[in-house]
This record gives sequence, C-alpha cells and structure tokens, in this order.
Amino acid sequence: MKNQTNCVTVPVIRGDGIGPEIWDDTQPVLEAAIAKHYGDTRGIDWLFCLAGQAAFEATGDYLPAATMAAIETHKLAIKAPLSTPVGEGIRSLNVTLRKAFDLYACVRPVSWFPGVPSPVCHPERVDMVIFRENTEDIYAGIEWAYDTPAAAAMKVFIQEHCGSLSFPFPETTAFGVKPVSKQGSERLVGAAIDYALKHKRVSVTLVHKGNIMKYTEGAFLNWGYALAETKYADHVFTWRQYGAIAKAEGKLAADEAMKAAQIAGKLIIKDQICDAFFQESLIRPETFDVVATLNLNGDYISDALAAQVGGIGISPGANINYQTGYALFEATHGTAPLIAGQNKANPSAMLLSGAMLLDHLGWSEAAESVRQALRLTLFEGLVTGDLAEGKAALGTKEFAAAILHRL
Repeated sequence: MKNQTNCVTVPVIRGDGIGPEIWDDTQPVLEAAIAKHYGDTRGIDWLFCLAGQAAFEATGDYLPAATMAAIETHKLAIKAPLSTPVGEGIRSLNVTLRKAFDLYACVRPVSWFPGVPSPVCHPERVDMVIFRENTEDIYAGIEWAYDTPAAAAMKVFIQEHCGSLSFPFPETTAFGVKPVSKQGSERLVGAAIDYALKHKRVSVTLVHKGNIMKYTEGAFLNWGYALAETKYADHVFTWRQYGAIAKAEGKLAADEAMKAAQIAGKLIIKDQICDAFFQESLIRPETFDVVATLNLNGDYISDALAAQVGGIGISPGANINYQTGYALFEATHGTAPLIAGQNKANPSAMLLSGAMLLDHLGWSEAAESVRQALRLTLFEGLVTGDLAEGKAALGTKEFAAAILHRL
C-alpha cells in the first residue's frame, strides 16, 4: 500500500491479447496525472487480478473467485479487453461481470479529437454520452434454439395464449425473450438525467422502437417520460409536455412554453425512434446530447457513433450501478490477437477509460489532464497505426510516451 493521504485500491484486469500492453502504457500516464495535480496527497494502489485466458491458464477458471471478491470489496475495477471462451461455458465474461454486480448503466462518451481521421465530414459535431441499459433486453441472452423442448413449449404457449399469432416456418422457429421492466427503465433514465443535470447538458434523448414493440420499448419511453415529469419536474421540460400543451392550447402556446423552459435552463427530455436516430446522428449529430436507450439499440448506437469520431480504438466505457456505487471501467474494443505483443496497439480507449475512473473518484483535474494530453498528441499528428492513414505511425510505447510528455 502506498503512503498517500488518500490512497484508493483499484482492482486491475490486464486482459488478453493487446490488453497487457495497453494497460502497462496507461498506468504511468494515470499516475503522472494524479501526481501533477495532487502530489503525494492522493494515489491509487493497483490490485492486479486475473480474468480471461490468462486466468484460465493459471487457475483453470476464466473468472476466479478471488477476482470477483476483489471487485466486491473495493466496488470498482478497470479492465483491458478479455477474450470470450469458445464453445461451452461462460457466454461472455463482460456480460457475466455486468450481471454479477448489477452494473445497469453502460456509459459511453463519444466526441472527436482534432487530428483523428473520420469517415464523416463534420466529426466535430458529435459530442454525446450514451447511457445503454446493461441488464435487460434481448442482449441479456434469454433465448432457445429451434429444436429444443423449450422452443416447442414456447410455440404452443404463444399459439394458445397470444391470440391469432402464427409463424411462417413453425418447425424451424427459434425464440428469444426481451425483458424490459419499469424499475430497470427508470433507473437507467434517471442516471442519464442526473448526469445531464450535473454536467449542464442541454437534452436527454430517449431512443426506442416503441412504434413496433409497444409493450417493451414503448413502455421504456413512457416510463422514462413519467419519471422525468414527476421526480425531475422542477428541472426538465419534456416533448410529451410540449405535445399536451399544443393539443390543449395550440402550437404557439407550446412553442412559448418550450422557449421559456430553455431560457430557464431546463433540461429538455425528448425521444427518437432508433432507425431515425441513426439517420439524424449522421446528418445533425449536434442536436443530440445525452442519449438513454435499451441494450441492443445502445450496442449499435455506441459503435456507430464511435466510428464517426475515429473508431472504437479511442472509445472509453464504464459499467456503473449508481445506486450501489459499483463501477467497472473498460476499453470497449476487442483483444486484437493478431497484433498482440507487436507494439502496434492503440492505448487511447484504455487511457480514456482510466480518465473516467478518475472522474468517478472525484479527481476531475487529473482526468482532464489525461484527456488534454491525448488531445494535444493527436492534434500534432502523433498517432498509432490504426489512425495513421499514410502518416508515420508510433508504436504503443512511443505513443504513450508522447502523451506522458505532454502532461
């Protein structure tokens, strides 16, 4: 244990593939940022834990009990990418960790760093924070193969209890269940609103497919609006309120109410059907600020937006339970085994996830220093191979050293 006045123990999973490389070059940058702002008064005691392939080779277990106990004790962790076991066993280590600690909010900030190549004309217009529900929806993995007794029973149940529903190919139909609850929806939307209010954001957009899935995604939308209009009544103005005023008093009155809310600095709560969101996020991304959505939509949205600002190689992420305080920070990309050990990986996502960890600890000055040092490095054209596009590329260690120098 270090001797700092305020020393926090943080479990670290170095991960598989390129994971150990990007972590080993992230750690010194985070420590330098902490020392720059707080000297010896604050520090992190890194507690290294095993998970993934490295854990399996050492212990025969992909998620050892000691690792789970460390996260349970300290309520937070940071991890590099993990490889998912092939074949039998755990479906996804990431999903297992999220479920074990009920990390219901997957938080993905997405913004552009000048100097990073982008496939869109105006990546600078993208500045969003995605709140993706992490414990429900079809990504939770409740499904049955077509040739199982469970699928046969589901088919009978649907045919007998769900009206005149039928299947075009009943003998080869598989089934999946999409659980969406009031409590799960409310805590996710509430977290997004709390974040937006704390960080003085302009709007929260509820992204959904409620026009088709009326009792799941439509319910998510309705529960989200209801929560905003009751718990946050003094701080928000919703599109649903706008519509009610327009219906009762006319559009002019509704426009005036919206204008008054904006002048008063109220947070605007709106919604967008998910397919329209994809179009609008390309054409008018500046109209979106904080986004709250269900799991599968959030999976697509997060990666699509990341592509607009340079790819998931520079995309950080956090999985948080704002009610219990458990938090897991992670680089959102894969293990990239083809370049592992070759000093070619981009550590930016790991660095930015580390900055999110520092923010979570309340050490925002150090967090912003990490982001600013990365911003300066990229602006000067110093990049790793994935962002080079014909320019000279730095290796992982050299890139991290350039960031460290700019601290």
